[in-house]
Amino acid sequence: MTSLLTHPAVVLAAEQAEPVAGPGRLLVAALAGILALVLLITQFSLHPFLALTIGSLLVAGVAGMSMGDAVEAFSDGFGSTAASVGTLIALGAMFGKLLADSGGADRLVDTIVARSGPRSLPWAMAAVGALIGLPMFFEIGLVILMPVIFLVARRAQMSLVAVGIPALAGLSAMHGLVPPHPGPLAAIGILGADLGITLMLGVLVSIPVVVLSGPVFAKVAARWVNVAPPALFETKVAAGAGSGGGGGGTATDDAPEPEGATRRPGFAATLFTVLLPVVLMMGKAIGDIAFAEGHPAHTVLDFAGTPLIALLLSVLVAVFTLGIGSGMTRRTVMGSVEASLPAIAGIVLIVAAGGGFKQTLVDTGIGAMIAGWATGAGISALLLGWLVAVAIRLATGSATVATVTAAGILVPLLPTLDPAQTSLLVLAIGAGSLFFSHVNDAGFWLVKEYFGLTVGQNIKTWSIMETLISVSGLVLVLLLDLVL
Repeated sequence: MTSLLTHPAVVLAAEQAEPVAGPGRLLVAALAGILALVLLITQFSLHPFLALTIGSLLVAGVAGMSMGDAVEAFSDGFGSTAASVGTLIALGAMFGKLLADSGGADRLVDTIVARSGPRSLPWAMAAVGALIGLPMFFEIGLVILMPVIFLVARRAQMSLVAVGIPALAGLSAMHGLVPPHPGPLAAIGILGADLGITLMLGVLVSIPVVVLSGPVFAKVAARWVNVAPPALFETKVAAGAGSGGGGGGTATDDAPEPEGATRRPGFAATLFTVLLPVVLMMGKAIGDIAFAEGHPAHTVLDFAGTPLIALLLSVLVAVFTLGIGSGMTRRTVMGSVEASLPAIAGIVLIVAAGGGFKQTLVDTGIGAMIAGWATGAGISALLLGWLVAVAIRLATGSATVATVTAAGILVPLLPTLDPAQTSLLVLAIGAGSLFFSHVNDAGFWLVKEYFGLTVGQNIKTWSIMETLISVSGLVLVLLLDLVL
C-alpha cells in the first residue's frame, strides 16, 4: 500500500510554511475569515464559492501575506482539489442521472417496498434510502423518494413520519459518511485519506447510524408528530385497491415509464450496477491488505479500485445495464449523461474553493498554529474535527462548506495519524457536518415543505434525526479508533 505520508496533501502538512505573523495576528485572521464566510453566506446570501474565495483572501490579507502569495496559495489549493475531486463528482452525477432516467431507481424502490409487510416497512424504507443515497446527491434522492414515501404511507395507513424518517436517515447518512458523495470526497482529497479504507469504515459506521436514526427514532418521532400523507403524487396504482406484494408494499410496475425508456431495467441488474463502484473500491482496499505489491491480483484490484477507474467503469456498465437495458436509444443515454453535468458545476466550484481556503490556512501558518494548540491541549483530532464541522454547519447551514472548511483546518494534524485514523477523521468531519439542520439549511425547508410540517414539527423530526446521525456517527468513529 502506498504510504499515506507520500500523499501530496500529507507532504504539504508535514512541510508547513513558516508562519507569516505571530500567533495573535494569525488567530485574528482565522476568526475574521471564518466570520466573513458565515456572514457572506447567511446574511448576504452569497454563493459559497464566492464566500470561500473572499474568505481565503481576507485570511491572507489580515495575516499579512502579500496579495500575490495569497492568490497563488488559493489557486494551488483550488486546482489540486478540482483535479482530484471534480472528475469523481462528475462521474458520480452521470451515474446517478442514468439511474434516475432509466427507471432503475424506481425499480429498486418498488421491489424492496413491495416485499415488505407493515412492520418491516420502516426498515425497508431505510434500506431504500441508503441504496438510493449511495450514487445520488441528497436532493435528487429525496425528489425520487418522496412519491414512494407518500404512496407507501397512504397505502399502509401509517404516519408519514414513520415511513419518511427511515428513508431520510438512509439518504442523509450516505450523504455525510460514504464516498463518492462530494462532502466525503472533498475531505478525502484534502486530507489525503485512502478512499477504499474510508469507504469500508463509512459503510461500517453508517449501518448502525441508519438503524438508530431511522427505524428506531421513527417510532418515537411518529408519536411526537403524527402527520397523514398529503394527496400529492396520487396515482391510479396508489388509489386502487388490492394488497399487492406483502401487505404494506406499493408495487408500481404499471406506472408510466421514464421518458425515453420503454421498460424498466431488472432489479438484479440495477442492484449490481449500484453496488459495482462500492465493490471495486472496497476490493482495492482488501487487495492492499491481502496481496503483496506486484502480485497480479494486487495489480488488477489496485487499478480497478482506483476511484476514477471504478466510477468510470460503473458509468460505462450503467450505460448498458440501465440505459440500453431500459430501451433507451444511444442518443437518449448520452443526452442523460450530458444533462447531469450542469447541475454539479456549483458543487465542484464549492469543493475546489474549499481546497483553496485550506491551502491559504496552511501557507499562512494558521493550520500549524491550530494543530499545535490541539496537540498541546491533548484534544483528540477526531473530536476536534467533529466540533469544527459542527460549528461551521450550525453557522452556515451547508454540510459541504462545513466539511471542506473543517478538513482544511485539520490538515496539519495528519502527520500524527495513521491511515485508518485519517479515514476516521474524514468520517468524524462528515458526521459533524450533519449536526442539527435548521432554518439556514436548504434541506430543512425542502423536507418541511414536502412533508407539510410546521417549523416546530420539522425540528422535532428532521433536525433531531440529523443530530442523531451526527452524534452516533461520532461515537462509533471514536469506538473504532479504540480498536483499530
